[in-house]
Amino acid sequence: MLKNSQDLKTRIALFALEELADRVAAALAGRAGKDALAAFANVYRDYAREHPGRYTAARLRLDPKTAAAGAGVRHAQMTRAILRGYDLTEPDQTHAVRMLGSVFHGYVSLEMGGGFSHTAVDPQESWAWIVDSLDALLRNRTAP
Repeated sequence: MLKNSQDLKTRIALFALEELADRVAAALAGRAGKDALAAFANVYRDYAREHPGRYTAARLRLDPKTAAAGAGVRHAQMTRAILRGYDLTEPDQTHAVRMLGSVFHGYVSLEMGGGFSHTAVDPQESWAWIVDSLDALLRNRTAP
């Protein structure tokens, strides 16, 4: 039984995170490098487009105990698994996790808000360009 509206929001967030993690895991199976990065990115974008409310719910800030018990840990593990193909060491790996999350979420949020509807360039072309650019950046990253 639900305790209150916050409990409902938390349950929806956990459901969305689990559903998204399952999709990402399936998409990543057998992939590495740029193929894994693109699959990962596309799952997040497609999920947001198919289920905008659930995607938004998945962004809910969860308390650490709830997040640790849910699929949030799986998302972090899968992101780091992708980055192993780029031979990054700490702290670059943590920076890369944050960069990917920021870029993907930022693009998806702008796209969902209609931010790219006024341009002649197809948003899919921009998305592919971004994924290619991120792959090149990660492959060519050298320690300072």
